[in-house]
Amino acid sequence: MIMILYWSLPMILFIFGLFCFVSNRKHLLSMLLSLEFIVLILFFFMFIYLNMLNYESYFSMMFLTFSVCEGALGLSILVSMIRTHGNDYFQSFSIM
Repeated sequence: MIMILYWSLPMILFIFGLFCFVSNRKHLLSMLLSLEFIVLILFFFMFIYLNMLNYESYFSMMFLTFSVCEGALGLSILVSMIRTHGNDYFQSFSIM
């Protein structure tokens, strides 16, 4: 019973994070926050999985390091977009 709770709660949170990422397409900041939520849930999955198999937590620390770098890169893109376009609306950002 407890194993079902270990896997069902993060799965529900992951689906909720994906739903928030898909539905929040107006502002870049809300998309970045939902991506960080998804990364935290993936870290939670990995932590549970590594603890079940009695592995060390070294890989999870590497994952956290890379997720912090990803968050800093996203914030720097947000700041440069606000400086060039004046807002963080995703519609005003052109790929071309």
